[in-house]
Amino acid sequence: MPITLLVTLALNGCAIETVKPWQKATLAKDTMRFGGPNPMLKKFDEHIYTSKESTKGGGGVAGGGCGCN
Repeated sequence: MPITLLVTLALNGCAIETVKPWQKATLAKDTMRFGGPNPMLKKFDEHIYTSKESTKGGGGVAGGGCGCN
């Protein structure tokens, strides 16, 4: 009995809920981005990324770069 209850509770925690169309506007806000609405923080994050990856560019939607690692 306790094992069945434990398994049931564990499986209920793994449920995936889809994003509703009216929730997508909330997720698209600037504050939901990594770095938030602060442009200096975004610039700093890009600087750290390019320092670690030794690459520049390709961060836009259209992207680019060679794709090699």
